[in-house]
Amino acid sequence: MKTDSIFYRLFQEFPSIFFELIGNSPQTAEAYKFSSIEIKQTAFRIDGVFLPTQGEENPIYFVEVQFQIDIEIYSRLFSEICLYLRQNKPKNPWRGAVIYPNRSLDTADIKNYSEFFDSQRVNRIYLNELGETASLPVGIATMKLVVDEEDTAITSARQLIDRTQQEINLEPQRRQLLELIETILVYKFPTMSREEIEGMFGLSDLQQTRVYQEGKQEGARQEKLRMIPLLFKLGLSFEETAKELGLSLEEIEQEMQKQPPSQDM
Repeated sequence: MKTDSIFYRLFQEFPSIFFELIGNSPQTAEAYKFSSIEIKQTAFRIDGVFLPTQGEENPIYFVEVQFQIDIEIYSRLFSEICLYLRQNKPKNPWRGAVIYPNRSLDTADIKNYSEFFDSQRVNRIYLNELGETASLPVGIATMKLVVDEEDTAITSARQLIDRTQQEINLEPQRRQLLELIETILVYKFPTMSREEIEGMFGLSDLQQTRVYQEGKQEGARQEKLRMIPLLFKLGLSFEETAKELGLSLEEIEQEMQKQPPSQDM
């Protein structure tokens, strides 16, 4: 669940990283809006979708992040995509990407779907095979940090923080990316407090303004709200979801009322 949250946030705040990841220009992101899509079928939700905001020639990109073995991932993914196409009848073509931490988790049988992979309509991406962190664009290197081993992650994170401060010129984007790196480090080093991580990696300056503190608190709350449909997808009840996220039942109910209604086909 933590990994889903990190990637959702990464693609929402920095959509250009996805397009760099699949070999496109990062400027391609300017023509897209990223979201999670509810399919009108029980327990059907696509992890992430990049919907074109202009032009019928731009593909829709369906994204699945898979960090555990799932022998039914492809049958489920293509069912969800086909159901989406049937319900929405988009004029745009579509593409797909499945992101794994490593190749060993990609164990599902593809014999009934081989044409999608042979034609490269759907790409499988293994984060640990992207190359050396120092040679990758900052955004992709941030994504790879999620799967780095702890000893490697310490060195990679320090280099990545330095590169972010030097290469990202816009202050809001630089601060967002540093905050995301910090979140990944908290996930990777669960025995360390956030304060210890900030001190270890020189991130303590992120806390210096009241505006940042308020933004950080609101960002954390929004991240929790985005997790609500995912927890329901995993079968948690209203009460269990509220306890897991530290929210009130009222907040859970209000957020679920905003979601598109599900119905059996």
